[in-house]
Amino acid sequence: MKSALSLLLLSLAAGTSRHQRAFAFCPPPSATTAAPGTTKAAGAGSTSTSTSTGLSMALTLYGSQGSRSPLVNWGAAEVGLPVSMARNLSDNPHPFGQIPCLADSGSGETVVVFESGAILQHLYGKAESTDGDSDRRAAAVTSWISWANASLDPICFIETPDGKVYDTGLKKPNKRIDVLEKLLGEQDFLVEGGFSLADVAVASYLLYVPQFFQGVSLSRWPNVVSYMKRCAEREAYGAAFGPQVQAYLVAACEGMLLEAGSGGGDKKKLFGMF
Repeated sequence: MKSALSLLLLSLAAGTSRHQRAFAFCPPPSATTAAPGTTKAAGAGSTSTSTSTGLSMALTLYGSQGSRSPLVNWGAAEVGLPVSMARNLSDNPHPFGQIPCLADSGSGETVVVFESGAILQHLYGKAESTDGDSDRRAAAVTSWISWANASLDPICFIETPDGKVYDTGLKKPNKRIDVLEKLLGEQDFLVEGGFSLADVAVASYLLYVPQFFQGVSLSRWPNVVSYMKRCAEREAYGAAFGPQVQAYLVAACEGMLLEAGSGGGDKKKLFGMF
């Protein structure tokens, strides 16, 4: 018998548009959504309120648990930037009224950033924890963030002309994912030096797939699945997306790895070895 979470995922995924699709895998709001003016991604297992001072007042995120906002919360938590959730979405400064949208008032004037990839790049440039990054690492991080939005998104989600998601391109071999598979067989994360906001961008899209398309296995790419599992296991991921989603995804990845190890995937090669 399917779990309540599985039924929720399946029932809500149908006909979802690209700007709504995160809703399809969110547990009930009472389980994961922070109270107005707070975000669970402000630290490990903690919340940051909009009534505090300093950086937490500087970054205001217009969004909901049912949008790509958790992706932004995850990234902000990983680089140590507290974010306050906007109390009133009717004040959203996004020119098209979409979410997520970030308002940064830290410099004295409000800077508006929209599109999840652009927001991640803004957070990367703002975070003190990334100040010591070399030009090479910085370029790699921002390049991967852009790649996630421009190239990986259309692979993961095939849309109708009016933007409704109806399928995934990961049901069959894909040369770009093959390249990712090779890279992740050589290193744990996308950029040399360890986990970065590049991984937040790329892993978020990859982890959407087993939530929307539960019958689709990525076992042909075991290194990619192992990478997805590593990212989903991070504390900040669970804080941003919710513990139910985190547990579901970790279990899904473990199942795909078992399938790959038993020869269920299209490739016999596992973790870079024959």
